[in-house]
Amino acid sequence: MLELISHVVRISARRDRTEINSAMVDALLGLFHPQRLTIYRCYAGNKKAMVFACAGYGPNGQFLRNAYLPDHRYCQPIERDPLLNRCRKERSAVIDFLDDGTHRIVFPVIRLDEPIYLIELILADEFSADHRVTLMGLIEYFGNHISLLDYGEADTLTGLASRKTFDKHLFELLGKAASDEMLSGPESRRRSTPGSSHWLAVCDIDNFKQVNDNFGHLIGDEVLIMLAQEMRQSFRFDDQLFRFGGEEFIALLQPTEEQFALATLERFRANVEKQLFSRVGRITVSIGFSALMPNDTPTDVIDRADEALYFAKRNGRNRVDCYEKLVASGDVAAREIAKGEVELF
Repeated sequence: MLELISHVVRISARRDRTEINSAMVDALLGLFHPQRLTIYRCYAGNKKAMVFACAGYGPNGQFLRNAYLPDHRYCQPIERDPLLNRCRKERSAVIDFLDDGTHRIVFPVIRLDEPIYLIELILADEFSADHRVTLMGLIEYFGNHISLLDYGEADTLTGLASRKTFDKHLFELLGKAASDEMLSGPESRRRSTPGSSHWLAVCDIDNFKQVNDNFGHLIGDEVLIMLAQEMRQSFRFDDQLFRFGGEEFIALLQPTEEQFALATLERFRANVEKQLFSRVGRITVSIGFSALMPNDTPTDVIDRADEALYFAKRNGRNRVDCYEKLVASGDVAAREIAKGEVELF
């Protein structure tokens, strides 16, 4: 019992998904000694449900991956694994007895009737009923702690990530971009696809003040909620979405070429334009976006994306503009890099 309490205290002290996952793996290993275990983060996706193996224990020991930045090498459609898929559909623990006498058991962590995590363990056949009760209690506690974390990180109106979590997530992406740049080397960079990068897009609802003035703030809030829902449908499962404030939203896109980032953002813009928004009818959004550079601060990249957004607003609204493309065409002047910084690509 003391060991269980000790692990619960360690989990409760964490304030980051990745750190919580690490503490949970330690607890599962220390208390139940599984032969293998995997913590999967679940994503609904706009086409199919996906799972990301973000932490666990396997033949090569413990592993831990950034829970906020799903690595595609460890992601898969959930339907590829019948037991994981069954757990997702049944919303309850499922078990499969293996030929070697062990059993594979998967527990869901549910929020709003959808699994946000699946926890898979390979356990010895003599795993007792008392251990199973303790295990289920620990997983329930883990789910409650994750839910509290998500509540603190989410915008209360739309459910998207909030402004206060944006800087943390962006710094993680910038750190990854800098690391990738250092590891790739000049020769590798020459072989890479030009323009492949993370992208930051600032999305602003056109003439939103008129919505609030003509229909009231309750209807305005409904428009914001519906727009957030449209964002979830339009972007990939691993793109990070934020309500930045008021009627302004931000999307952090995973690495891709400029043309594909533009296609994603154009799809979102067109979907919004086609959507009927309650009593308001139709609305539109203007979008500006820019590539993330390893030497960026959050202010740097937001300023570039804002420059493209202002251009879109000045030139008819309901459009998507890329800062780099506007600079290349001479439509906007390039922003100077601060003294002492070196542009890496």
